[in-house]
Amino acid sequence: MQLLIGNKNYSSWSMRPWVLMRQFGIPFDEVMLRFDSFKPGSVFKNRVLAVSPAGRVPVLVDDEGLVVWDTLAIAETLAERFPEHAIWPRDSRARARARSLCAEMHAGFSALRSHCPMNIEAKLPDVGQRVMAEQPAAVADLARIVQMWTEALEASGGPFLFGAFSNADAYYAPVAMRLRTYELPVPAAIAAYVDRLQRSEGVAAWIQAALAERDFVPEDEPYRQSAD
Repeated sequence: MQLLIGNKNYSSWSMRPWVLMRQFGIPFDEVMLRFDSFKPGSVFKNRVLAVSPAGRVPVLVDDEGLVVWDTLAIAETLAERFPEHAIWPRDSRARARARSLCAEMHAGFSALRSHCPMNIEAKLPDVGQRVMAEQPAAVADLARIVQMWTEALEASGGPFLFGAFSNADAYYAPVAMRLRTYELPVPAAIAAYVDRLQRSEGVAAWIQAALAERDFVPEDEPYRQSAD
């Protein structure tokens, strides 16, 4: 299988299936398509459109040429193909809850995602303070995420949202990266979960590769003119 992704430093949607597959040891070939522009006719757009009509990453291509786009569709496909891995929790009630959390992430939290775009290499605590002071919708998004994580961790006992690592943790890994980059205020139990998550095999490998990219993409950098 191939997994087409964007820059690891910036591409939160690419991070989700990559981390999931790496964490569970599912073999795949990575195809990184560097962001240059998201405009029609850009090199990035043309390369993605050659594989997927959606024109976005990530894209999973299986050995028979089946193309699957959208992170939830990719996760469900992997769960069907590799039932030996608990990509979703084994317990039916926990599984339904995990799917609900992922669907809410998929459809929501636009304010937090917009004002705190993923940028693993950067350290932007001043921006985080400003966002928390000036963007009430982002504050509300963060509060809802803290509520969901707290409830899940208390119900499961940890160390991850539903006990063992699952797609829910992979799905919220980019949020954990935002908390780290912008130093957003969270309770101690949530900060401890973020620490555990970033030390998990899949997330740690993604972070290491993101830091090694050293690729400054201005279109993905609303708060800096350079990496220095």
